[in-house]
Amino acid sequence: MPMIEHDLLKRIIEAALLAAGNPLSTTQLLALFAEDAQPAHDDVARALAALQADCDGRGVELVEVASGFRYQVRTDVHAWVARLWTERQSRYSRALLETLALIAYRQPITRGEIEQIRGVAVSTHIVKTLEERDWVRVVGHRDVPGKPALLGTTRGFLDYFNLKSLDELPSLGDIRDIDDIDPQLALGPPGESTAVDLAADAGELAAAAQAFVDADAGTDPLSSTDAGADDATGDEPATPESGADEGADTPEHIA
Repeated sequence: MPMIEHDLLKRIIEAALLAAGNPLSTTQLLALFAEDAQPAHDDVARALAALQADCDGRGVELVEVASGFRYQVRTDVHAWVARLWTERQSRYSRALLETLALIAYRQPITRGEIEQIRGVAVSTHIVKTLEERDWVRVVGHRDVPGKPALLGTTRGFLDYFNLKSLDELPSLGDIRDIDDIDPQLALGPPGESTAVDLAADAGELAAAAQAFVDADAGTDPLSSTDAGADDATGDEPATPESGADEGADTPEHIA
């Protein structure tokens, strides 16, 4: 069977990315073709690069995230396109953002270690919300009494924040003034497709984490920002048991 021409390959890949509703990896794109007509990896890479170039000056862009490639709305037109989504957007507290930042920058980390750094107990609702968002998962258990769960980020986290890997997280040293950053993220309902949505700015994670960058050197944790947090996503009063993980007796497991 003859090889697929470049222009046709571009059209096939473009259509697949638009129809998928989620990022597609190069392997998934290659699986669209019969074995005897499968294009080379280099051909797919060239087609993707050409599609990215075709987006110049348009309202959408083709980006690569952890799970693969996807089309998404450009930042400069997102305010108008967002009016298509009528669902009420959730507003998450500073406490949730700080917790997510610590998991992202210091993973794997236990809930107790997060509480030790922040100086307040981590609400069960925060961890549950992050897990429901598929941003955080249990990646193992610390080999200490009680075997507390170790938390880490997921591919879903990387995809949402427009990252290919954790190496692309903004450097904490680049963030100087946490108060200049909006402490909340406006997010859509869990499970909502982000194929043509705007991913949040990972710089906000770095800003939230900046308050803790010198925590190991003995600086005071930024606990005063927790006042007024929502019951659903705020902090709980610190208790001696708050650092212990629910289900601590489960066998050590790597998710």
